[in-house]
Amino acid sequence: MTSTATPTPAAAPTESFAAMRNPGYRMHFTTFVLAMMADNIEHVISYWMAFQKFHSPALGGFAVVSHWLPYLLFSVPAGALADRGDPRRIIQAGMLLFMLASLGWGYFFVTDSLQMWHAMTLLVIHGFAGVLWQTSSQLLLHDIVPIAQLQSAVRLNATARYLGILVGPAVGGLIMLTLGPSHGIFLNAAFYLPLVLWLWKAPYGPRFRPAGQAPMQRAVRGLADIVQTIRDISGSPMIVSMTLLAGAASFFVGNSYHAQMPSFAHDLGHGDPGVSYSMLLAADASGALLAGYLLERLGLLKSTPRTALLLAMAWGVALAGFALARSYPLALLLLFAAGFLELSFNSMAQALVQIHAVAAIRGRVIGLYNMSALGMRSFSGFTVGLAGSVVGVHTSLAVSALALLLFVGGMTVTLRAARAT
Repeated sequence: MTSTATPTPAAAPTESFAAMRNPGYRMHFTTFVLAMMADNIEHVISYWMAFQKFHSPALGGFAVVSHWLPYLLFSVPAGALADRGDPRRIIQAGMLLFMLASLGWGYFFVTDSLQMWHAMTLLVIHGFAGVLWQTSSQLLLHDIVPIAQLQSAVRLNATARYLGILVGPAVGGLIMLTLGPSHGIFLNAAFYLPLVLWLWKAPYGPRFRPAGQAPMQRAVRGLADIVQTIRDISGSPMIVSMTLLAGAASFFVGNSYHAQMPSFAHDLGHGDPGVSYSMLLAADASGALLAGYLLERLGLLKSTPRTALLLAMAWGVALAGFALARSYPLALLLLFAAGFLELSFNSMAQALVQIHAVAAIRGRVIGLYNMSALGMRSFSGFTVGLAGSVVGVHTSLAVSALALLLFVGGMTVTLRAARAT
């Protein structure tokens, strides 16, 4: 059995924004933000157009299921592929699939021929693009930054994700106002190109690693890789607990409320639904950006499993409050708090997993974490989206958030009891 435990690295650097002192990481961060922005521009335009055409909460639920199911099925194989090959090329393949999805939406918008199955197919393509991108990108961080900067790089990557979520709606709204959604989605495809071009010659990956760090030659074995990786991490309580936490947060809630945001905006009845929709998404992302800045600038919140669990419980409380809110300003405030808390516990859990995974199977361990953190979001399409078509999205989100609170509370009590024995 391969052990996943590694010696804990030196204490986290005291300087703020440590990874940004690395020129390679600055390029990675910039191109990552552009790609994430394009990802969210596509969501804003496509979700809004699909909502206007079909007015279907069930399609919003399917958007969550089909978008994240590839992570559940293929994250570990994608990590195994990244262990064996060049993460740069896998990321580039993901970018090409993203471009294909944007161009597909554009074609159906221009020709006014979008049907339900067209939307479903494009959402699946988008999901496959993401699974190739995310795991390989996280693995590439280990080639770009030294171990002392890794926690900073992981947190900044999480911040970049929310920066894309924040900028995406604003840029998407501007594109829709100037070019219209039918033509603006074509422009969106170009935002993926900088990452593709930078990775073409970026001096990272297996060819540039020191002698003795060649990629593994073990074959990619699909389901067998998942089973073996679960066995490998069983000896590391920290990796197990953080992977379970990520999976629980994704199973019960995930980001399913993003796909339902047009309905929340409409029900809150504050101004134009299009503007309200973008402002709600921006509030969630703004809270995450503030968390990323404060955690990097001030070094707040020591990274421990207990801290991550408590932050996740607070996130559940904030989202339950948002689901039940009938005041638009209160909804904005609660979403801001939710964004702050989500980035804090997610980046903390991910950093703990990456730091404590050994290099030989790091891609597989990250893939298993993503299978839990991202793949389990496919089920939140049922717990929030499809259930919302029956009982209403406000009720389904509130119940799901409270269920998460109870589950994570049970994990916290269990871990405390285990430490006491």
